[in-house]
Amino acid sequence: MKIILFRHATSRLTGIILCLVFVCQLPVLAQQNPVYPLSLQQAVSLAKIQNKQVQAAKSEESASDADFKDAKAAALPTILASGDYQRFSSLTLYSHGLSDVRSVPKRPTSNGDDLGVSANFNLYAGGRQKAFETEQSSKKDLAAVSTQEQAGSVSLQSAAQYLDLIRLNDQKRFIDEQIIRAETRLKNINALYRNQKVTRSDVLRAELNLSAVNLNLDKVQNDIAISNQKLNVLLNLPDSTRIITTDSAAMPRPIVDTLLGLVTTTAVNAYAIRKSSESIRIQEARIKGVKSNFFPTASLYSAYGFSYPNTIFYPPVDQGYSIGFVGFKIQYNISSIYQNKHKTSASRIRLQELEFVKQNISDNIKQEAGSLLIKYREALNRIAVTQKSIEQARVNYKIVSAKYFNQLALLTDLLDADNLYQETRYNLVQAETSAQFIYYRLLFTSGKL
Repeated sequence: MKIILFRHATSRLTGIILCLVFVCQLPVLAQQNPVYPLSLQQAVSLAKIQNKQVQAAKSEESASDADFKDAKAAALPTILASGDYQRFSSLTLYSHGLSDVRSVPKRPTSNGDDLGVSANFNLYAGGRQKAFETEQSSKKDLAAVSTQEQAGSVSLQSAAQYLDLIRLNDQKRFIDEQIIRAETRLKNINALYRNQKVTRSDVLRAELNLSAVNLNLDKVQNDIAISNQKLNVLLNLPDSTRIITTDSAAMPRPIVDTLLGLVTTTAVNAYAIRKSSESIRIQEARIKGVKSNFFPTASLYSAYGFSYPNTIFYPPVDQGYSIGFVGFKIQYNISSIYQNKHKTSASRIRLQELEFVKQNISDNIKQEAGSLLIKYREALNRIAVTQKSIEQARVNYKIVSAKYFNQLALLTDLLDADNLYQETRYNLVQAETSAQFIYYRLLFTSGKL
């Protein structure tokens, strides 16, 4: 009896250990294929943070900010410190050509050294420094807009993939339901065939229809895996992550009237227009920089140093000395009168070109925003019409199915009715996801994504 109890205890202990091992392995198994529930808004927000292209754009923005700080630092005084030491050889003297040669030591000493500090402060340069700072500031702002545009572009791509994943998941659900209908239909047709109510061709056609639906299921499953992988890349998630869409195709959508404000502000807030405006500011700053060459430059400079030996006196004296000075310097490049003439003209022409480009971009974006608003209204109308069609197609399928099994309709009519019901349901999902994507495109076009 004790042996039996010992065996039961050992068996129970072994079972507990195995359960603990399995529980400990659950996190590892979950990490191998992690599931990530995600809403559309969360996907868009995550793309702006984790996407590698956005991170690269942010790095460029940081570099532009450093360039701007460097431009401001250029206005500070330039300070140089220098030092050197020389050891001279003997001085070789030649007399009567190269015949009478003799060597004497360098006077007053063979050693020499210098140590000093100098500073230069620009007082006036025709506005060159101000123009340079303005140019770098505009480049920094341009990099910031480019980062926002890249984030918006990635967000739009992520929204497209997310909506595509919703569409494919709904399509898979519809196909699963269609397979159930096809299997039930085939079972009933086989029963009719055994009772000699239908011909063998109906059985074969029903089997072919079921095979075709199964192939569609395999295709849509592969498409889901591909779309999931694309979304993982955009969100910078592990390849094995399986994203679960928490939003549906019937998610809330804004009404058309609330989007009119986006269209009217597009000409100001669109990324392309803002980038074009910054390019114009950069060119204007460059023109000011070119014009600064027509003006003189004035600077304050000074130096202080220690030298050995004393070569200021004559003859030189074997002693060290220190001396310094403060001075004011003004310069004017006379050649700039004719050298900068064509540079200024070319800069102004490029500025005019950029203004034409901005006007063209503004016109195109206004047209695109207006077109998207029209398409959005059309998509909403299509949703309303398709919702009514689904109920009609469902009732039609029930009627044709009843007629067929009462020998009042052909199998072709029944399969057509089934495909029509399937198509109307899919068209609704496609219309709903299309409307949502048009909305996000309008947000991106207006610079609000």
